[in-house]
Amino acid sequence: MKILLTGGGSAGHFYPLIAIAEEIHKTTDERKLLPADLHYMSTAPYDKKLLFENDITFHKVLAGKRRLYFSLWNYIDMVKMAIGIVMAIIDVFFIFPDVVISKGGYASIPALFAARLFNIPVIIHESDSYPGRANKWASKFARRIAVAWSEAASFFPKEKVAVVGLPVRRDLIRPLSRGAYEYLKLSEKTPTLLIMGGSQGAQKINEAVMDVLPELLSEYQVIHQTGVLHNESVKKTASVILNKNENASRYKPFAYLNPLAMRMSAGVASLVVSRSGSTIFEIAAWGIPSILIPITHSQGDHQRKNAFTYARTGASVVIEEENLTPHVLLSEIKRIISNKAIYDTMSTAAKNFFDDGAATAIAHEALEIGLSHEL
Repeated sequence: MKILLTGGGSAGHFYPLIAIAEEIHKTTDERKLLPADLHYMSTAPYDKKLLFENDITFHKVLAGKRRLYFSLWNYIDMVKMAIGIVMAIIDVFFIFPDVVISKGGYASIPALFAARLFNIPVIIHESDSYPGRANKWASKFARRIAVAWSEAASFFPKEKVAVVGLPVRRDLIRPLSRGAYEYLKLSEKTPTLLIMGGSQGAQKINEAVMDVLPELLSEYQVIHQTGVLHNESVKKTASVILNKNENASRYKPFAYLNPLAMRMSAGVASLVVSRSGSTIFEIAAWGIPSILIPITHSQGDHQRKNAFTYARTGASVVIEEENLTPHVLLSEIKRIISNKAIYDTMSTAAKNFFDDGAATAIAHEALEIGLSHEL
């Protein structure tokens, strides 16, 4: 059986596909089926190591964004998309998968177009409470539609849709505390904050943290995922701010947290400060209270909607970017960590929110469709 995975080239699209791939391999092994031949089509491989470890063949295509405002880049990207569709048609013809699984995003459009042309069954998954344009288009011909948020289900044909949650990789679901303090060079006696700005980092979050860094470090240790583009500037700023500060060693900036570092960070963190994309489901799996700071201008305002939907469960509080001042952030951190009743309530709500069955449900559906397509 051949299965083609596709999606935009961001962490929020890529890692759930890896989680699904892991479950496909696990299920075929348990059912004594022939191993699935997995392929991934996008504009970039994102993480070659994970593709290799999961026996996934990468196929590169061109694709371009469609902006909702006037830009000359729209015309250039239209040409890129046209070329990408031709590339995808050729590759999909020679692969001829039994089923296509898409996470959406503009990079998924060439593969989805080819799948529709060849009448190949499609499963799509929507991570956000408000669906993206690619998934809304693909829903018209998709065989099955999985959504992470119940709020998203209303945007799709009800006979096709199922609320399953978000596929999360097995190696991220369970935090790892053993050896974490030694690995991260942290003290077990001081509460730890995990601050993340998404896979690309977040300049506004970074700036707010820098503005109150000495105050934060007087009470907490800080693991700070800055983003690759911002890491050097943040480290330089921090070195100036913390010059001769006795707590400087409590600050741990990382451009990127690999799976092991992320698990260990989750294993020691008392509180998470984060954007509100698909990371919400990882935070919920860890059972850690959080402060969410959504991107102001995300597609369909989905980050803001995700954040407030999750906050209504009691697992999180939301600070909108326009209200993000250094001392508001500091005040909320102190309020949550210092009040055991609030902290425990948020932790319980996070654990209750997470459903560990999304990747399995999608993998099983893909295999059932794929087996019927082979006949």
